[in-house]
Amino acid sequence: MAYFALLLTSFLFGGMLLFSVGFGALSFKFLEPAVARSFIRKTFPYFYGYVLGVSALVMLLSFTISKTAAALAFFIFLTTLPTSKILMSAINRASDLKQRRNFVLLHSISVIVTLSHIVVCAALLYLIPV
Repeated sequence: MAYFALLLTSFLFGGMLLFSVGFGALSFKFLEPAVARSFIRKTFPYFYGYVLGVSALVMLLSFTISKTAAALAFFIFLTTLPTSKILMSAINRASDLKQRRNFVLLHSISVIVTLSHIVVCAALLYLIPV
């Protein structure tokens, strides 16, 4: 069980890191800005679905291994819900309405949440014994 929890945690960590650091940056590097924005906007629901699904599995698998690990995975799951449902909509709305200051603030919050998820996931990698 611990092996699968660690494997899924690694999968979550790598996926979040690759999407947030690599995918977003490369989209804006290789695509026209308008196309990149549309592309990123369409892919974020999949990213959040991935984080929700994998963090839930990690939580369930690690519950019998480490209550702390399960709680941290639950933290990722729980904080992804409002980020995906409320914050993303607000970011898109601010972008559509050309509210630059509001967009920057909301996007910064989103980045902080994602970075915190990556850090928590790194802690999970340490906490799940093999």
